[in-house]
Amino acid sequence: MDLRETHFQYLLQLGDNALILGHRLSEYCGKAPVLEQDIALTNIALDQVGQARSLLQHAAAIENKGRDEDQLAYLRDVPEFRNVLLVEQPNEDFAYLITRQFLFDAFNFYLYEALLSSNDEQLKAIAGKAIKEITYHLRYSSEWMIRLGDGTELSHQKMQQALDDLWMFTGELTTETETDRQMKEVGIGPDLQQIKRQYLEKVHAVLQEATLQVPENSWIQEGGKTGARHSEHLGYILAELQFVQRAYPNMSW
Repeated sequence: MDLRETHFQYLLQLGDNALILGHRLSEYCGKAPVLEQDIALTNIALDQVGQARSLLQHAAAIENKGRDEDQLAYLRDVPEFRNVLLVEQPNEDFAYLITRQFLFDAFNFYLYEALLSSNDEQLKAIAGKAIKEITYHLRYSSEWMIRLGDGTELSHQKMQQALDDLWMFTGELTTETETDRQMKEVGIGPDLQQIKRQYLEKVHAVLQEATLQVPENSWIQEGGKTGARHSEHLGYILAELQFVQRAYPNMSW
């Protein structure tokens, strides 16, 4: 791939993570255990979708083929998406939602902190706005990890089960793809090995306070960032996410 195409693919990684996770969170609207958390999760979903719009808008400009952010969101099929597998995982219950959110937020915080020094001025500006939201996201999910992990026997059990099941998807977050490597070399993206150290330190610290055990499973599920492999869940997400645009193409309201 030439540099422009690699740049485009990198922005898709970032934008698709935000878009798919935002959609997953939106599915929980009206289902949270208390009203306050329902509002909080809906606001986080809106933050994610807002970030996705900015990133996909920038990606479309870099691609320069006449597409906009809406076409990138609603008119691509599963193999064209570049999100990590973690954000596709379903909302089994509140424990799974919070654990998935925390495992992603911890990575996303250090990623966007590093993107504040990106050579891509537009991406740097997007990161400057997003880091304020992501800082809150990480604080929110960390507090719930601790509250539920170190809560009742049942809440601890459910959080540990969710952590055990989702842990295999965390390795992909810091696994360097060819796109990640090229973006690092030109100063657009960060060094994922540096982020991996910070990420694991944060995750282990929160899990220790939450009295949760770090899973021993070292198996890594990957393929989402390259589009080589997605879980069956992404197809169902896109069927709902893209339905109106697919059923009534180019409609205006």
